[in-house]
Amino acid sequence: MQLSFNPISREEIHKLEISLLVATLFREEVMEEVRNSTERLTWVDSLAVAAGALARSKAGMTISEIAEELGRTEATIREHIKGASKAGKLVNETFEKLKSGEINIDLLIFEVSKREALKRELLELREKLDEIIKKL
Repeated sequence: MQLSFNPISREEIHKLEISLLVATLFREEVMEEVRNSTERLTWVDSLAVAAGALARSKAGMTISEIAEELGRTEATIREHIKGASKAGKLVNETFEKLKSGEINIDLLIFEVSKREALKRELLELREKLDEIIKKL
């Protein structure tokens, strides 16, 4: 997926936003935080808002435009963009890692889809094994 780090079109903004969210969610420390958190949905929502805010900011949208579009306060948007919130800090770090090539979103998406395919294959094999055991 070709990413623009200074998006112009809505499509480029959405690609950057999704890439930031996915790449941030799959960082080891974030996965651990989400796994151990009692407020998983709040955490994921904060990451999504931070990713959306940063992507729109890179497109040149104003704080008030971003706040209106994402349905959050200007103060919240500012915190995320500056990295003052935990979610904003993580998303900003992810942005820099994507930009520097330290994180490859195409490889990450491929690995996730590969993992899902392997899980499906394992389930199918377990079902076949169960059938063989029943026959024996």
